Amino acid sequence: MLIKIYNQKGEETGKAKLPAEIFGVKMNQDLVHQAVVAQMANSRKVIAHTKDRSEKRGGGRKPWRQKGTGRARHGSIRSPIWRGGGVTFGPTKDRNFSKKINKKMKQKALLMTLSSKLKDKEIILLDNIELTKRKTKLMVEIINDLKTKLKKNLNKSVLIVLPKTDLKISQSVKNIPKTKTIRADSLNVLDILTHQYLLILQDSIKVIEKTYLK
Repeated sequence: MLIKIYNQKGEETGKAKLPAEIFGVKMNQDLVHQAVVAQMANSRKVIAHTKDRSEKRGGGRKPWRQKGTGRARHGSIRSPIWRGGGVTFGPTKDRNFSKKINKKMKQKALLMTLSSKLKDKEIILLDNIELTKRKTKLMVEIINDLKTKLKKNLNKSVLIVLPKTDLKISQSVKNIPKTKTIRADSLNVLDILTHQYLLILQDSIKVIEKTYLK
């Protein structure tokens, strides 16, 4: 599977052969959907929490004696039927939203999304990205050059896949809307699907092979 290689100015510098085991996998939408749902569920944080009567402060003393007052009997002012009391059946932080997915299924779904991106011509392979300093303006110029030369609408959303951590690139991208960097050994289905274009550095292909074709 051949793909053109470009430099950061959008000029073609050669061609590379991509492994079919990664970029030629047949799509299974049900499996990809399952992987996305599991990833979103596992990253979900429980925020809403209501206190039941045992968590409310006060209410230790019986409001009034059991008999002889003419009023209904009560044991605590923090009962759910009292104003300021605990909440019955409210959302609590003990809820668990996590979902399990087989490791091989998760990996297969990732390879399917990469294959789909290649099929839709939404992968751009770059030989390298070199920045003289950490500056958003320099990164914007590179994206605009690629957009003009390759005639791709890179303003929609771009995921830049790096072979290793590069602070110059990642910090220069931080303030660009809908643009994100990720290491090749940390790829996930959700990030690939939420960004239209993948800018993959050539050295990242070897890292992807090493990580996902064990």
